[in-house]
Amino acid sequence: MAGMSGEWGYRGIGRFIERHRRELISTLQIPEARVPSYSTVRRVMMELDFQQVTQVFNQWARQYVRKGDIVAGDGKSLKNTVQNYDNKSQDFVTAVSLFCQQRQVVLGMKMSRNKKESEISVIRQLLTELDLPSVTVTLDALHTQKNNPVTQTTRT
Repeated sequence: MAGMSGEWGYRGIGRFIERHRRELISTLQIPEARVPSYSTVRRVMMELDFQQVTQVFNQWARQYVRKGDIVAGDGKSLKNTVQNYDNKSQDFVTAVSLFCQQRQVVLGMKMSRNKKESEISVIRQLLTELDLPSVTVTLDALHTQKNNPVTQTTRT
């Protein structure tokens, strides 16, 4: 909720919590009327296992896809993770996602390092894991390589 309101970072989340304290206590039925401070939010966020959160999210989001939907797959490199700026062999993290256009929801997401795996293989993993029912998948030109198994797969 804080992110959707334009608040980012632990202190921003803390400001959001304080600003909407009464509504959060009421809506979320928080016992003893206590909301977490930004430092509590920070500690919790630091302990989260991103892979587990992503896996649960992907399972939850899959329920929104229907036969005939159009699903777009794409990867975006995270600029703040680039290493070796001066070297043409850079290493960075890429967020790869599948987005259902009709439902306006992200169906699946994975993070990868470009030195370890390609966007092509990550898209393939996501499609296999989500096992989407008879959807049309759109991909960018990166996936038009001759030996790309993603573009050669037809599922019914």
